[in-house]
Amino acid sequence: MVSTSRPVPVDAQGAVSALYQQHWVGLLRLAVLMVDDRQAAEDVVQEAFAELYRRWPLRGSDAALAYLRTAVVNRSRSVLRRRKVARLYIPPHQAPNDSAESDAVLGEERSQVQRALQALPRRTREVLVLRYYLDLAFAEIAQILGISESSARATSSRGLAVLTERLEELR
Repeated sequence: MVSTSRPVPVDAQGAVSALYQQHWVGLLRLAVLMVDDRQAAEDVVQEAFAELYRRWPLRGSDAALAYLRTAVVNRSRSVLRRRKVARLYIPPHQAPNDSAESDAVLGEERSQVQRALQALPRRTREVLVLRYYLDLAFAEIAQILGISESSARATSSRGLAVLTERLEELR
C-alpha cells in the first residue's frame, strides 16, 4: 500500500515503472548479495521503489537510480541489524533430552551423591563443594574456611576417598 502526503505527478507512475522494468533484477541481485535471503531482498527492493514513488520527482534522471541503489543498500543494512538483534533473543539450541529411563537413572545417581555428601563431616563437605562445585583453588578454599592450604588439600583427598567408597558400596 502506497500512501502519499502530497499529490504524485502524472508522469511519476510511468517513470518509476520504467525504472522498475530496467533495474529491478540488478537491484534485487544487489539486495540478495547483501542479505542472503531472496524474500527479504525482494521486500527491500520493493520498499525502495515505493519510497522513490512517494518522493518523485527527484533532481535529475540519474538521481533516481542512485537513490534506489542507496535505498537498497541502507535497507539491507537495516535487515541485517534486525537479524543480529533477533539472534540475541533466540535461546541457544538445546540438545534433545535423554530418554525418561536415563533421566531417572541420572536423577537417582545425583540423589545418591547428595546423600553420600550429606553424610560427610561438615568441613569435608564444605571443602569438596567449594573445590568441585565452585571449582575453587585450594588457596581460595583455605582462605574462605580459615584453614591452611595443606589442610584443604588433605581434607579434599580424604573426603574424596570416603565419598568414592560410599558410592561404590551403593553400586
